[in-house]
This record gives sequence, C-alpha cells and structure tokens, in this order.
Amino acid sequence: MNNSYDVRFWEVRRNTSSKTPSYEMRWKVGGKQKSKTFRTKALADNFLFTLRQAAKRGEAFDVATGLPESMSGPEKDVGPSFLDFARSFMVSRWLHSAARTRETDTYALLSLIPALVKELPGKPADEELRAVLRDYALLPEGRRGDLAADRVPVLRWIEAASLPLAALQEPRIVRTALDAVTLTFDGKVASANSVRRKRSVLHHLIETAVELRELPSNPLDTIKWKPPKATDAVDPRTVVNPAQARTLLAVLPSIGWTRGPRMAAMFACMYYAALRPEEASALCRQNCELPEQGWGRLTLEKARPQANKRWTNSGETHDERGLKHRARDDTRDIPIPPALVTILREHLVRYGTADDGRLFRTSKGRPFSSSAYSAVWQEARRLALAPEQVASPLAARPYDLRHAAVSLWLNVGVPATEVAKRAGHSVDVLLRVYAKCMEGQQHHSNGKIADALSS
Repeated sequence: MNNSYDVRFWEVRRNTSSKTPSYEMRWKVGGKQKSKTFRTKALADNFLFTLRQAAKRGEAFDVATGLPESMSGPEKDVGPSFLDFARSFMVSRWLHSAARTRETDTYALLSLIPALVKELPGKPADEELRAVLRDYALLPEGRRGDLAADRVPVLRWIEAASLPLAALQEPRIVRTALDAVTLTFDGKVASANSVRRKRSVLHHLIETAVELRELPSNPLDTIKWKPPKATDAVDPRTVVNPAQARTLLAVLPSIGWTRGPRMAAMFACMYYAALRPEEASALCRQNCELPEQGWGRLTLEKARPQANKRWTNSGETHDERGLKHRARDDTRDIPIPPALVTILREHLVRYGTADDGRLFRTSKGRPFSSSAYSAVWQEARRLALAPEQVASPLAARPYDLRHAAVSLWLNVGVPATEVAKRAGHSVDVLLRVYAKCMEGQQHHSNGKIADALSS
C-alpha cells in the first residue's frame, strides 16, 4: 500500500452537472485528486468530517483509494451511517408528510439513533443527543436554526459514532434497534401503540434503504420478534351515556371567564356530530347549515391538527390539512340534531367568527391549544361527575365525546354504512374500533337465532 500524509480537503460543493441534486466532496492525497458524490449534502459533510478527523489523528492515507488506514481495510464500510441515512430519509418524506407524521418519524429516530452507535469515548448524555437530533440534525437544512456552540461537540460525537447503515444486516444490531423502540426515553416499557409506531418507522426506513440499494434486503424479515399486542378498540368504560354527556356540556359555560363559554359549542360538536378536535378547530360558518327549526348539517372541508412549530409548514402550531383518510379536497356531510343547531346559533350570536370564518378561537383569535381545552375538560369532569367517576376512565379525554357519539349511533340501530359515512371511517375500521361498545345486541340476536331454529 502506497501511503501519504500529504492530504488536502476542499469544501463540499453542489454537483451542477447532475440533473438530480447531488453533492461532491473533493480531496487530494499525495498530490492525486479524489472525489466522491453523495445524494445529500449531509452525507457529503459527514464523509468530509470523517476524513478530517482521521487526518487530525495522524493517520496515513492510501494514495490509490484516498482513504485513511481506518477506512481502507476490507472490513471497513464507507457507505452512509445510520444517522446520515436517517437524515436523508427525513428529507425525502418531509414534503409530503403531515406535521404529526414528521413528529412521529422524528421521535422514532430519537430512540434508534442513540442506540445504534459505536463505543467511542466522551459519549454525551442521551438527553443531549436527542436534543441535538430533534432541534437540528433531523430537520431539513432550511428549517434549522443556529447550532449553539456547546452542542457542536455533541453533534460531532454522534456523527462519528453512528454505526454504518450496513450494520443492520447483522441480527445483533437489528435486535438492538428493536429493543430501543420498546422503551421510553426514561428506560421504561413503552406502550404497545408507541412500539408499533416506532417499529413501523424503522421498517419504512429500511425499505427505503433497500429501494435505494443501500441494503440488499430488509433484515427485519429474518428476525423472530413479536411486537406487543395493541388494540384499536374503544374501551366501553370511556363512553358516556346521553344524560352524562348533557351534564358535562351544561357545566362548560361556568368554567373560567372566557375559556369554558367559548369552548362549550366546540365540545358539543364533538358529541352531537362526532367531530375530531382538529375538525372542530377548522369548522367555519360557511360549513354550517343552521335552520331555525329541525335538523341542520355540517359540511367538513378541512382539519387543523396541532403539532410543534418545528414540524408544521406554516411555522404555527396548527397547519390546515385535508380530512383524515380522505382525498385532499374531499368533504364530509354530517346531519346534526336540533340541540346542536341551537347551540351553534347561540355561539355565533355571542362570539361571531374569526376573519376567515372559523367558529372556535380564543378571545385573541388564536386556535385553542390541546392543553387548554384538555384542562377545561378535566374541570368539567370534576364539576359534573361523581368522585368515583372522575377517578375512572369515563370521558377521560375530550376525544371520548366522539367515541360516545359513534357508539350511540350504532346502538340505536343506525346502519354501519351511515355511521361510517358520518364519522369519517371505513365500515371495517368502524366495526373493529367500536365492537366492544355495541351493547344491547345479545338479547335481540338471541331472539333472531331462536326464531330461525324453530322455523
């Protein structure tokens, strides 16, 4: 091997000769120029950092390959690290993902990246690693702020320590990744739904790596590992009956100076029309047909889910999105009973609408945060329910009003197809999710079976 200590580096530059975006890293070893092209700037920057660190350690570079001794052996991998590929994975999904999806992807990677590292000295605390990843490294370049000086060594450590993506071909490494998604950040066992979401992100990342030929196959397919069982079914203990719902809604206007009164009609929409909170947040006057008598109608067009500002397109806590599980411009019609019509008419008389027509907002015109309406809801439970009910799961969350509405419709005999249409579900999901909440069916079913047997 012809080695040299004469090494010179240039900064990464955009490859203007390529039709698709790519970046070129150039360096010289013993007077001979070398170059390597990468799909993203992050990958190129990481490769440059690795070479510079080797030069600082006094390693000799191979003139033929341009690589330092630590990277020249056949056992060494010069492909992307897990961190680098995770960065490119986030960038590739960012444009077409909702803010909450970006958040889910990020928090899965916050569990995986610190776990898939080499044993290098000076490891920062996991909290420091997650902070740098969340606030800087996993954001697209245009969304990053300035990295604080005390965090630069943390970033450099995780970049140097991150295992090669190709290490996932080893069963031991895959099991390390799977073990990581089963734990919370404080080391406790994560919920089944959390494990399922994080494992799904890992699966999508590896499938992307296979598609881009960074990995020959998905190693998850060869590991005998069962995720904890999760259920989507609604717990019947959370579902209020109509009398309890009316009592809860009746106490809302008495909570606080403005919050309770302004939110009362929003909670009523969740119960009487089975709206999701993000659908109620986006409800506008033009979406409401409110006759003086009889049934009215809501025509839902948009949703405004809440997420951290770092993941939204607008930089605000609420991004406007299409309806869940629907095409971008699809709508959903929901007939509403006279009780809700009256509540909404009174709300409009008292509070009017925002400039864009939205019904529900703070006195300053801002959307209600989830923490704000959750706090009001907990106060309503304390006022309306008995102490043992407050301690139970009964209506524990505002979302349980929607569950109560759908359960009621099913139990009074509204056809599942119509309930699914109003609730924004498919029929199969509806029946699976609300199977435990359909009460009073056994006696009726027994009678039908007995009739059939005796005929």
